[in-house]
Amino acid sequence: MSLTHPSEVKALLNELGIRPNRKLGQNFLVDGNILQILLRAAGLHARDAVLEIGPGLGVLTEWLARWAGRVVAVEKDRRLAAFLTKKFADKPHVEILEGDILDQDLEALLASGVNKVVANLPYAISSRLLFSFADSARAPERITVTVQKEVAERIVSPPGSHDYGLLSVVIQLRYHASISKEVSPTCFLPPPDVKSAIVNMERRPAAIDPRDREWLLRLLKTAFAHRRKQLQGILARLDGRGDKRAEEQLVAAGIPPRARPETVSPDQWVRLADASRPTA
Repeated sequence: MSLTHPSEVKALLNELGIRPNRKLGQNFLVDGNILQILLRAAGLHARDAVLEIGPGLGVLTEWLARWAGRVVAVEKDRRLAAFLTKKFADKPHVEILEGDILDQDLEALLASGVNKVVANLPYAISSRLLFSFADSARAPERITVTVQKEVAERIVSPPGSHDYGLLSVVIQLRYHASISKEVSPTCFLPPPDVKSAIVNMERRPAAIDPRDREWLLRLLKTAFAHRRKQLQGILARLDGRGDKRAEEQLVAAGIPPRARPETVSPDQWVRLADASRPTA
């Protein structure tokens, strides 16, 4: 059976009594070319421990099991999890976890040795998941995922562009990100209502981290909630520091006081966080 043939995927789903649930992001990849592009972008080796999220019928999992030394696949649908457990029962290096990825301890998974994430991510949770991975102290070496095209564009957008925002900054501080391939809705069964893209994120060899990451995130969330306003005014209202102090801190970070959040680079955000962080 080929899980990249729509008719055979339909037959297997019928056999399992499963009707694709859009709320769970159940759009099954049925294009072999896209599958191979995703795998090549992931750059897998036998030493890799890979996390897959939403494996579905296991079309990607089969290939991950061939190339990686360890595969952890998290599936929310109980019926699919049972099917996958049976399917990969003879492969001890493949672990199927039944449950919602949002309920899993991501830090524990990463601490267990997982160094790559390869998946067709459920669209509803893709931004939240990628934010969590990028924000982790154990950020994976590489993340290669299919996401909604709109999310992919936000991830790779440079400062000053329309799509540049909080997600762009957090990911670009840790990763070099690029779009490997746009993916048509017809590559999935059932076809989603939006276009998709494969995004490849390779961890920066020397990521720039702030002295206080919690303060950086607070600063970013506050600033991008007012992305069209000038940074001096935004910073001045934080903790009541006032215009003069805010201007001094922006200048110290090498940022013009009248700059807007959407024009500030990830590295500049770190410098501003360090220059403006509250002191006891």
